[in-house]
Amino acid sequence: MLECLAVKPAQESPHDGTIKSVERVITDDESPKPGFLNGREGSAEATVSITVVGASGDLAKKKIFPALFALYYEGCLPKHFTIYGFARSKMTDEQLRELISGTLTCRIDQKENCGDKQEEFLKRCFYHSGQYSSEESFSELSRKLHEHEGGRVANRLFYLSIPPDIFVDVARSSSSAASSKNGWTRVIVEKPFGRDSESSAELTKGLKQYLNEDQIYRIDHYLGKELVENLSVLRFSNLVFEPLWSRQYIRNVQFIFSEDFGTEGRGGYFDNYGIIRDIMQNHLLQILALFAMEPPVSLDAEDIRNEKVKVLRSMRKLDMANVVIGQYKGHVRGGVKYPAYIDDKTVPNNSNTPTFAAAALFIDNARWDGVPFLMKAGKALHKRGAEIRVQFRHVPGNLYKRSFGTDLDKATNELVIRVQPDEAIYLKINNKVPGLGMRLDRSNLNLHYAARYDKEIPDAYERLILDAIEGERRLFIRSDELDAAWSLFTPLLKELEIRKVSPELYPYGSRGPVGAHYLAAKYNVRWGDNSFEPTED
Repeated sequence: MLECLAVKPAQESPHDGTIKSVERVITDDESPKPGFLNGREGSAEATVSITVVGASGDLAKKKIFPALFALYYEGCLPKHFTIYGFARSKMTDEQLRELISGTLTCRIDQKENCGDKQEEFLKRCFYHSGQYSSEESFSELSRKLHEHEGGRVANRLFYLSIPPDIFVDVARSSSSAASSKNGWTRVIVEKPFGRDSESSAELTKGLKQYLNEDQIYRIDHYLGKELVENLSVLRFSNLVFEPLWSRQYIRNVQFIFSEDFGTEGRGGYFDNYGIIRDIMQNHLLQILALFAMEPPVSLDAEDIRNEKVKVLRSMRKLDMANVVIGQYKGHVRGGVKYPAYIDDKTVPNNSNTPTFAAAALFIDNARWDGVPFLMKAGKALHKRGAEIRVQFRHVPGNLYKRSFGTDLDKATNELVIRVQPDEAIYLKINNKVPGLGMRLDRSNLNLHYAARYDKEIPDAYERLILDAIEGERRLFIRSDELDAAWSLFTPLLKELEIRKVSPELYPYGSRGPVGAHYLAAKYNVRWGDNSFEPTED
């Protein structure tokens, strides 16, 4: 799973101690370093208190607590740690433990008794009921945390698994009543980070009244996925790829996200945001920025995020002519009736919210000038998956062009990074079929993770929570990144809403609207995920 011992101890920054509204008790030179982290003694014994705000919600139950247990199971948490759930619901410690116990699994290996490890972990989990806007509630929480911290250097992490409209209330209440007096205090903030540039800026301004930027960890769980984190390794540590990473050799790049299910009773939240805000503006755009950035000066978080911001600021304004939106409709297949989006009882009958979107984006800089970056995201499609496809240009003066005819896609190479499921990296090459004749075939040079590595890939939340504890910000979103991302999509979103553009309907379980294929064809591109690809080990 995670190689915890390879992770460096958490780094202090001038602004990463106590929250703004609480006076610092120690100077920066006296800042304590985490002790006994990953089994290694530091300069002072420390403890980490993790508070999951919104502990009774689905995200906490299904993702956050299981990720914390996985980190504990692998020995990645400090020797001294405490986990508190915080929510408005009335609940006892035992009820919280019962709530989350069914979601804890020892899915990595069985090197230690799973039941014993779960019991040990649950003994470290507690619950406090309170109001999100109440300083008194957080003061009571702080008193309980202090009892568990036992006079050690107290580092505190708050995970805000709550709707964005109460982020600022929690930041205010926790800052004045529950921040650490002698260690660091950090806050993980879940998306959505607003609905547009204005609401995002307002949210950032509100948080920064009580938190420094260095304390805010805006989480996009896609950045914690193994294949996304491997993207820069693949490019910058392999000589075969970096020289090809430009307009000179790359014909187009595709970022594809698809789900094979609809909203199915969960459309209330989705209808307020839609697929562009939910997937494209954050997940896919963040991956695009990582893919297209210039080589950073170092692997330091700020150097990497600086390069990502440059990419986002270089992107051309989105044109409606380069965007297709769709919404799935009811469909009967194999005797099974699949519902339309508007059949969801939590969705208005006249909703125009897109469940599918495709867009052609361009980066106006020397490296990528003229290369179309195609994004596609949708629900209720023919398969589930997320992948990056890099289609290279054809070979100039190809000696074997007669063997390919006019099929440009067959004549060119393609690098595919399959983020999920069944993680893999494979390169499509042209190859001679064995025999006396000269017949060419397309084959895959395939790195299939399940076949190559015997370790299970950790969940993205495990990596990101560990990074937040360690003070590693590389995979979290900085405020100027967020501003640049919203600046790109906000004009498009406003135009769609003002013009009340009706989405193109597509059958549940299909490949999406026909318009998406015309959009790709406009740039002489064929969506790579629509072709049949046999699996190779």
